[in-house]
Amino acid sequence: MSKPVTEKKSAGFEDAENVIEVESVSKLFKIQHEKKHTLYENIFSIITRSGKTFEEFHALKNVSFSVKKGEFFGLIGENGSGKSTLLKILAGILQPTSGNVKVNGRIAAFLELGVGFQQELSATENIYLYSSIMGLSRKEVDKRIDRIFE
Repeated sequence: MSKPVTEKKSAGFEDAENVIEVESVSKLFKIQHEKKHTLYENIFSIITRSGKTFEEFHALKNVSFSVKKGEFFGLIGENGSGKSTLLKILAGILQPTSGNVKVNGRIAAFLELGVGFQQELSATENIYLYSSIMGLSRKEVDKRIDRIFE
């Protein structure tokens, strides 16, 4: 398997219009079947070489796409189809098992509906709060507030 790469760049994209490039990304999780809870169980499994048994779960297999500047991007699929895993890889929370991810700019992954929005605050207050979490200054938000509401 190729070495996974996740990088944030400002230049060097194959297509300068792309802000996200995902090339042949796969993610494999190894799920342990038996968990050892005591020191005795751990030592016993080492001595008897019973070891750990794992199940391999392929959350993503060979996913490729690109997103151009100004495009909107969403993921839709059944439970267990890899949506959250892909978002976590794009946001840099997880690393792919193989493949390459290039991101030019900032990514905010909404992993649940309603994340970042407080019911006690107005829409405008929520925008300023979440923008500050994303590292934007009040002046930057002031310039963009009309576009955000659109």
